[in-house]
Amino acid sequence: MEIVEADILKTDPGALGGPGYLLVGNVPYYITTPILFHALASALPRRAVFLVQREVAARTMAEPGTKSYGALSVNLQVLASVERVFDIPAGAFRPPPKVDSSVIRITPSTQPILREGEQPRFRSFVQSLFSQRRKQIGTILRGLPPSAAGVPAVTLAALTTLGIPATERPERLTPQQFVELFREVRQGEG
Repeated sequence: MEIVEADILKTDPGALGGPGYLLVGNVPYYITTPILFHALASALPRRAVFLVQREVAARTMAEPGTKSYGALSVNLQVLASVERVFDIPAGAFRPPPKVDSSVIRITPSTQPILREGEQPRFRSFVQSLFSQRRKQIGTILRGLPPSAAGVPAVTLAALTTLGIPATERPERLTPQQFVELFREVRQGEG
């Protein structure tokens, strides 16, 4: 075991850990999402275990159509499976925080549905769609400027091709549907 004291956002855990490394952390709650994305952006760990705010844990595992489902859910689930190991009440800490916590285990998929190199643009694409989560997906796609998420303004053709109703809302699409829509829209670039 090697313990490294450094800023995780300025450190490549894959370079430090080598092949098949394990990543464990008590994550500062105010930068949890950037840390989770950073941990999955380089050479993936065999497994990552993090202590996070309970609400964040719920968002990482959320299913389509639920209140907690969003960009974080989709962006993690296209690369890995996430499970809650156990919860920790605020009173277990001194001084107690104002929130409860959960330990989550992230296991990267052996065959992720997102291809290598797609992650940065996909993440931007998903965040663009969830920034207007209450609007219909057709309306959101038509309104994206050419530079948004690296995709051109699109029509309903991508949705029609995939059989996704233009009236659907982003929170109802599965991670797989997000990947398919992303690729269909990207095809329209060229």
